[in-house]
Amino acid sequence: MARFGKRAVRNFGFGRQLSYAGPQALKDLFGDGHFATVKAHSDRWQAFVNWCRSEEGPRLNDARLIDRDILMGYAAYVRKQVDQGSVGIATAQNRLSSVNRTMAALRSDQYVKIPSPSKALGLQRSSVRSEAPQGQDRVQVRLIAQTLSERQQSRVSAIVFLARETGMRLREAILADLPRLQREAQRLGKINIQDGTKGGRAGASAPRWIAVTDQVRDALDRATEASPKGSRNLLAPDESYKDFSQAVVRPARDILHEHGLKGFHELRAAYACERYEQLTGFSAPINGGRGYREDRALDQRARQQISHELGHNRIDVVSAYIGGRR
Repeated sequence: MARFGKRAVRNFGFGRQLSYAGPQALKDLFGDGHFATVKAHSDRWQAFVNWCRSEEGPRLNDARLIDRDILMGYAAYVRKQVDQGSVGIATAQNRLSSVNRTMAALRSDQYVKIPSPSKALGLQRSSVRSEAPQGQDRVQVRLIAQTLSERQQSRVSAIVFLARETGMRLREAILADLPRLQREAQRLGKINIQDGTKGGRAGASAPRWIAVTDQVRDALDRATEASPKGSRNLLAPDESYKDFSQAVVRPARDILHEHGLKGFHELRAAYACERYEQLTGFSAPINGGRGYREDRALDQRARQQISHELGHNRIDVVSAYIGGRR
């Protein structure tokens, strides 16, 4: 709901702190629901707030003072981060897009924004994978998981298996309702990924069923065993997702890197490549397969199915996991 006389009030009436006002405006915009979307935008907005308060930024704490020049200054700062290798192109574009969305929520108009995040960065985001994903070799995955367990990281070890065998995102694996998934696996032979999904795409309106294999059952069993007492997922009852991500998952990434795995997203891509081969009988394009040339209709159906299983609503996104139609 719009704030009465908000243009004359600090941060347009959404609070005295810029870091608080952005998320409040987003919640006001989206209303009930879309929690994951609000959180994603809020996290990226915080990166902008940090810059605003820094010596490199304008050192302000009131959204009313933010103009297009300031936003373009932030775009230049983010571009510098990309050049230094601190953030990827996709992350950079997402950060600028979230600043635009949050400013629109604060102002209730579109007058102050970065006209085009991609043009402002001067970079082109590639949506087609150019290298085969790591983690396709299950021997490598088991070795990583074993090392994690040996270093008292059994919950992260479980995440590795869930990501590889079901294509779950990191957040989905952490928040997965394990008792429900176990029941579905036993009774239905398939599981519905619903918890922690991106963009609020959850519930009966967005079913996302994954066929249960021996590997999926093993992954669920490992996760259930690693789940803290009194919990339905991989978080302890008194533990927040943010705390777990920072205190547990972040340090464990070094172990992944030691074993030649860039991150959990590679395991999701490995899942997609395997599913493509199962659905078409051809290797994924990024692995040298030419199914898209042999049977384009079959290739299209497989991409549509994989898009659904990964929780996307656009088939073109699948090229970022399995490769394009060269």
